[in-house]
Amino acid sequence: MNRLNGAGLSLKSSLTLILGLCLLLLSQLCWANAIQTVPLRLTSDSITKIDLKDWVYINNSKDISQLTKLLEQPTNTWKKLPNDKPNQIGVSNYWLTFSIYNPDDYLTRIIALDNPLLDSIVIYHFINGELIGAEKMGDSLPFTHRPLQSNIFLYPIDLQPGDTHKFYIKIDSLGSVNTPMVLWSPNDLTQITETKNLYIGLQIGLLIAISLFSLFIAFASLSFSYSYYSGYVLGLTLLTASIHGVSFRYLWPNWPIMQQYIFTFVIPLTLGFSLMFTEKVLQLKYHNLKMLRICRVMAFMAFSLAAVMPFMPYSSAIYILVFVVLTISTILVTFSLIQAFVGQRNATLYAIGRIALLVGCIMTGLLYLGLLKLNIAPHVPTMIGLTCEVIIMAGVLALRYNDERKAKFKIQQQALEQAQRIRDTREQALLAESENSEKLEQMVQERTLELEITLRELNEANQKLTEQNTIDSLTGVKNRNAFDRRLLAEGRISRRQQTPMALLMVDIDKFKDINDKFGHLTGDYTIKMIAKILNEYLKRPTDLVSRFGGEEFAIILPSTEAEGAQQVAEQIRQAISESNIVHNDNHIPLTVSIGVSADIIDSDEHPMLLLEQADKALYQAKRSGRNKVCYYTLKADQI
Repeated sequence: MNRLNGAGLSLKSSLTLILGLCLLLLSQLCWANAIQTVPLRLTSDSITKIDLKDWVYINNSKDISQLTKLLEQPTNTWKKLPNDKPNQIGVSNYWLTFSIYNPDDYLTRIIALDNPLLDSIVIYHFINGELIGAEKMGDSLPFTHRPLQSNIFLYPIDLQPGDTHKFYIKIDSLGSVNTPMVLWSPNDLTQITETKNLYIGLQIGLLIAISLFSLFIAFASLSFSYSYYSGYVLGLTLLTASIHGVSFRYLWPNWPIMQQYIFTFVIPLTLGFSLMFTEKVLQLKYHNLKMLRICRVMAFMAFSLAAVMPFMPYSSAIYILVFVVLTISTILVTFSLIQAFVGQRNATLYAIGRIALLVGCIMTGLLYLGLLKLNIAPHVPTMIGLTCEVIIMAGVLALRYNDERKAKFKIQQQALEQAQRIRDTREQALLAESENSEKLEQMVQERTLELEITLRELNEANQKLTEQNTIDSLTGVKNRNAFDRRLLAEGRISRRQQTPMALLMVDIDKFKDINDKFGHLTGDYTIKMIAKILNEYLKRPTDLVSRFGGEEFAIILPSTEAEGAQQVAEQIRQAISESNIVHNDNHIPLTVSIGVSADIIDSDEHPMLLLEQADKALYQAKRSGRNKVCYYTLKADQI
């Protein structure tokens, strides 16, 4: 009986041990499911920079927008944030959590979330299980809403001894959800921030300096290459400043809406300038027309994308831009390599710059997809590639500028050599002329008699030509040149003899309508008929009628007072208005306006003044309704 009792006790002990082991295993499994409750233990001896990725957990649920519902979720919905998790583009309700336990020190720390492009971040802060506050920030809010004014998102915390701080972080963003979180001491964060800002400032300053220098060179040399390069670098500068959060902080801190559109607008715009710059720097117009057409088509597409992309969903636009950037970069690398192989000098450097950018873009893509693991932000390789490319492209432009300068110098040298050859040829010609001068002198003596006869004949012909040059070829009356000489001569006679001289300015009314309605041939015929009528009404040999210009005539009446001149003018006006002029079976209605001036000339300038007065009187007749004769008065000078 005792043996049975002992066996029973032994069996009972064994069952108890097995049950204990099972319970221990179950407790381990339960602890594994509830692992998110293990906090980071922080003391004064802890390092001042702690990467929180080993203590951050992510919630699998994607449809929880409220903290209360999140807290109701079972513990198995949380899992440790994997190190190889690829970056996502465009997420909502992205929940992270971590805890910090401070056993016995008074500490101040800052949580840094180093991704300045996140749209919305809400940090729920619990101390010992009690919610003490919620902080909302992100680039969808004005910059001043951040608890600490910094390019990245910072959240300061004070840790009392024995407190456990737990944080739930909700992230919504249309862009990349890259969440590098670091716990910093304030002093170390200040130092590292100053160093980082120095590097960023140097990069942005270098890009600005290169772009402005290129812009000034473009204005000075009127070079399209430098213009496109300046636009390209300015676009890269704005992109770099936006990626690092500098643009949001200093350019549009109160316009968060700019953050939603800046990348989808500037990236294709920058690509367009890059393609136009490529066309110029590789001189495709002279080396490869097919590549030239491809570059122009892609440039047009890039500028079109700049106008369309801001209106597309952000996540879709980003995927499209990634594809477009990689495609265009690959095509440009191919073009530059082809041109380098055919011996174009600038193409080799250009290809190196493009390859640097392409490698940077590929590395950034691999970092986003989690296929490449480097302890750097995903955008860093692209930024390094861009900086290298910009510097190399500046070198390409410098080489091209130097080549153009050498080519101009060579052309100048050739021009100087050509000028020297011309001078040598001229000296030889002068020498030959000197040698032939004696022969020429003899020939001159022989030809002197012939020349005298020829000069006599030329003088007679010149007199005839001079007479012809004083006649208007269309009307047969004197021309303007003859009028000017006659006006000066009659003015001197009037001044010497103190006799009045009158001038008439005659203009055909609405002559343009005659040309437009009946044609220019009819207009010419009309002018000839007017000249004929004017000649008929000038009886004295000293009177002169001349064609002043176009449809305007001028008449000189020596020894004629104002009344007589007005009488002659009225007779002419009446005769022309009553004339029956017919050309090509078309009756031509004609009227003229006449301006009259008369005076005794008292100086050499007076004849021209008298002509101006007659012209003003003509203008008064035109203003008064046309088909009139007006005499110059002081009132006409005031019109």
